[in-house]
Amino acid sequence: MPVCDVCGQELASESEVRSHLARVHLGPGPPCPLCGFLAGGYDQLRRHIDAAHPEPGPQNSRPPGAAAAAPGPGPPACSICGEAAASAPGLEAHLRARHGRLLLATAPGNKQLYECPMCDLVCASSQILQEHVDLHLEECSFLEGINVGDLELARQLQDEEDRQQRLEEVKKEKEEFKKLQRQYGLDNSGGYKQQFLKNMEREVNRGRMQPFEYHKRKTDMMESLAFGVDDGKTKTSGVIEALCKYYQNEFKDVRCIWLSVGVDHFSSSLGDRGWGCGYRNFQMLLSSLLKNDVYNDCLQDHTLIPSIPKIQSMIEDAWKEGFDPQGASHFNNRLRGTKAWIGACEIYSLLTSLRLKCQVIDFHKPTGPMGTHPRLFEWVLSYYSRGREDGAKVVCTSKPPLYLQHQGHSRTIVGIEEKKNRTLCLLIFDPGCPLQEMQKLLRHNGDVTFPKQLRKFVGSLKDKQYQIVSLDGVLSPEEKTTRREASQLFTADKIP
Repeated sequence: MPVCDVCGQELASESEVRSHLARVHLGPGPPCPLCGFLAGGYDQLRRHIDAAHPEPGPQNSRPPGAAAAAPGPGPPACSICGEAAASAPGLEAHLRARHGRLLLATAPGNKQLYECPMCDLVCASSQILQEHVDLHLEECSFLEGINVGDLELARQLQDEEDRQQRLEEVKKEKEEFKKLQRQYGLDNSGGYKQQFLKNMEREVNRGRMQPFEYHKRKTDMMESLAFGVDDGKTKTSGVIEALCKYYQNEFKDVRCIWLSVGVDHFSSSLGDRGWGCGYRNFQMLLSSLLKNDVYNDCLQDHTLIPSIPKIQSMIEDAWKEGFDPQGASHFNNRLRGTKAWIGACEIYSLLTSLRLKCQVIDFHKPTGPMGTHPRLFEWVLSYYSRGREDGAKVVCTSKPPLYLQHQGHSRTIVGIEEKKNRTLCLLIFDPGCPLQEMQKLLRHNGDVTFPKQLRKFVGSLKDKQYQIVSLDGVLSPEEKTTRREASQLFTADKIP
């Protein structure tokens, strides 16, 4: 709908717009805002103001012969915009400053001027005003186009930056994943057999192993893998018995010492160094169970200590039965032929699949100062001390050892000391302790040095989280089924 360019009123047609302009906005000539002189047009008004009311000079003087403006009855007001002025000179200054372009833009014969609603320019006719406003609109469209283009360009640049950032994040995640795969043995670089052969070749190249020894050990290793039985070359037996004798005569500050039933120590070998601790700890636990008649029925098919690849197959069999499907998915249901690290969940699944009654206790946060876990030590003391014979300094219990897991490593708890000042100290078998160090404990003289890995006080265990797998008794077939179903969502007993 057409709109009046002067007042903005909407009209029905262009002809009505022209009629409206002539009727409403084209009237008699404007009066002089300084003296009331009625001019025939804005051109005449400009000449009148220049002649009768020239702009004052520095000394506020008027040119000779110029007439002064007659003072009005009150504060003069601008006849164009209605703004009041303090005095006639002030009104004259306002007129020239605010409406100077209106006076200069007039043409002879014009009776009405049209001020642009978008700027201070005054046009001589509505047609000129329309053309002028159209220029404004075209300029706005052009600027909007530039702004839209700039915004689009900025958006494209931001999208590209976001895309590059996402690519970098994906690349970093892949690198971290590959790093974790290498760390946890899931990078398809081979398993126990491949690492064993590779490390022996390195020993030969460095002159630390003779070729004939290489071939002999390779033959022994292949035979061991074929039968699924550990070769026993890293095993140390009799350590618990040696500790029992040793504590009878030494350690005068010890109030009482509790020991598990006989446990063989298994050190890491050339085939599993760096990743096999979980498997070696299972071998230690199993070596103790095989000495206890309570578990004969459950272990009748496993009377010999299995090799690491065999243990991997046993865990895979537990997964196939339905134990811990989430854990199985983490390993893609495959351990054999890898260097995959295992932890408390895999040990629990394996033991339960053999109908061995066990539980996982999760010490999920420190319970003492400096990030220590005194509650863990108290739990272990309670585990071993139930049924203690009063007055005995050394108690050789029928308790199996405990599987101890923390981030990146696992060990086996084989006993606990309680000193006279009630300080507690765990006795731990660490797969990382070399065979030679463990065999020092078998000496029958007084010159026995405890490997530092063996005794751990409260201040020695400062990892954020620890998990213990404890074993006590056997399961009926029905109980095994119940636990298998419960392992669909694996949970542990949390302390605290």
